[in-house]
Amino acid sequence: MRADPSAPSATAPGQDDGGLPGAVLFDMDGTLVDTEPVWWAAQRALVEAHGGTWTDSQAMALVGNQLEVSAEVLRREGGVDLPVRELIEVLAAQVVEELHADPRWRPGALELLTGLADLGVPLALVTMSWRSIADAMLLHLPEGTFDAVVTGDVCERGKPDPEPYLRAAAALGVPPGRCVAVEDSPTGLASAEAAGVPVLAVPHVVDLPEGPRRTVVPTLAGVEPGDLLALVRDQEHGAVTGS
Repeated sequence: MRADPSAPSATAPGQDDGGLPGAVLFDMDGTLVDTEPVWWAAQRALVEAHGGTWTDSQAMALVGNQLEVSAEVLRREGGVDLPVRELIEVLAAQVVEELHADPRWRPGALELLTGLADLGVPLALVTMSWRSIADAMLLHLPEGTFDAVVTGDVCERGKPDPEPYLRAAAALGVPPGRCVAVEDSPTGLASAEAAGVPVLAVPHVVDLPEGPRRTVVPTLAGVEPGDLLALVRDQEHGAVTGS
């Protein structure tokens, strides 16, 4: 059974929190699972099928975007003559197929996720992928691993807007400042930070600079549940003191 956010384990700042965050909010694509190359291959195939060309730099510029935003770029820059919803469904079908076959876990991601779940830390998935894509990954996890799932098709405003992370924190009943977000993209970082959530940034296909309320690590491999709060506290302390 998951921890109740209203129980003593979800303490207010300054109280004994056992060294764990009040909740952890995970991005999916590029953070938990290595689906970015799958998205890129699907984008390139679709653009080429419509007589256009698609570069790596164009694909990388879409990392972390709400799918509707990416679809409009594919229509405008790639010449894909499909309605937005149909375009997304074509791309999503390929990603879902790949996730069903192999979730392609990023290094250390599954270990950290399951370690937090075993400790009863409330968890949310916060992804701009649609629910059908998230469900393909969730099939590889024990039922109930995530206490809340926020996907791009339920958000009016996607990342970098704070709405996705505010939704997730509210669904868990944990104040944003007591959560930790785990992200791999500039848009995801902007969304979490705008929501007031400290971030553990794990670069994958794009570089992520250091910044206030943000800690950058090269990989989740070796990161333990008890490390998360110390990482973000150290970063916040440095931002306050100017160290």
